[in-house]
Amino acid sequence: MVLCQGGEAAAVPAAAGEEPEVPLSREDGAGPGQPSLCPAPGTEAAGADERRVCGCCSGLSWPRCCKAPGTKKKAACPGLGLFYTVLSAFLFSVASLFLKKIEDVHSVEVSAFRCIFQMAFVLPGLIYYKTGFLGPKDKRIFLLFRGFLGSSAMILLYYAFQVMPLADATVITFSSPVFTSLLAWIFLKEKYSIWDLLFTLFAITGVVLIARPPFLFGSNVTGIEGSYTDHLKGTIAAITSTVSAASTMVILRKVGKSVHYFLSIWYYAVIGLIGCVIALFVMNEWRLPYCGKDRVLLILIGLLGLGGQIFLTKALQIEKAGPVAIMKTMDVVFAFILQILFLNHLPTWWTVGGALCVVASSSGTAIRKWRQSLKKAKQNEI
Repeated sequence: MVLCQGGEAAAVPAAAGEEPEVPLSREDGAGPGQPSLCPAPGTEAAGADERRVCGCCSGLSWPRCCKAPGTKKKAACPGLGLFYTVLSAFLFSVASLFLKKIEDVHSVEVSAFRCIFQMAFVLPGLIYYKTGFLGPKDKRIFLLFRGFLGSSAMILLYYAFQVMPLADATVITFSSPVFTSLLAWIFLKEKYSIWDLLFTLFAITGVVLIARPPFLFGSNVTGIEGSYTDHLKGTIAAITSTVSAASTMVILRKVGKSVHYFLSIWYYAVIGLIGCVIALFVMNEWRLPYCGKDRVLLILIGLLGLGGQIFLTKALQIEKAGPVAIMKTMDVVFAFILQILFLNHLPTWWTVGGALCVVASSSGTAIRKWRQSLKKAKQNEI
């Protein structure tokens, strides 16, 4: 016989991204908090006409229980995680396009609105999961650095999007996995092989092809938006954003699963909003958009960025990290398409070559990490 939970107890909150357990119904006259008996597989209990509830399947009747003879679990939809990744890449790319379309709003102010949307989304989750607002005492310093570096990466990325071609900024920031491996080797003592070094050199080559410094390519640089000075500033901002994002990933690896995902985003949003407000007052750039179009675009940027983050999180929950990282190359594809269709800016062959180098390096890094994780999983099974 199998003991099944009975009573009318409330559902237990599940971990992030999982469905909460369904409270099990009371059967056979069992009182609140009292367990009821379910027939074990292969046996028949007295009163077989009664429908019994089995605790192992969150309230399914016993004939459909996962432990009933001949019952198969429902398989997840194949490719759903990859579809979520593509959808996330598309939403992020459209948000970047809208950022290019905003005329009279500083990138720091756009970042502030994005942080407000993040806080509005995360706050109900913090209350529901009862995580608190500060986190464990021994992890707060890491959360503070995570919030500062993550929000800095967002602000710098938005600035890069505003002053340089959309595809160029996207390609540079796509090299983040390569820098993550390098920083993890330095600070977490993770293995760094000759392949990682090769991927890093490929990524740096791609960035150089996009930046096209005058001492290598001459003073007449074509295919950029505005002056070369702005292009160079945007390149530096994009590279710094990439390194900051890679540092954030290293910090999240260090913290591990001891801190809830919502709490990590909460620090990111709160510290980012505080930093943005201070910077806007110092630069005297805080103002509401003058026209309704910019206000609508601000709201859409916040919603699309939030939606992209949700779908990316869902993808990582149901799909391995390697395929998701490879599929994220669609960020670059969408950036090129949107830049050509809506910004009337054809990328140069230097940009295409740089994109191929960066995509090859980041995809190679993802594939290598994926194979290592599969090999480690097989060893654990043995």
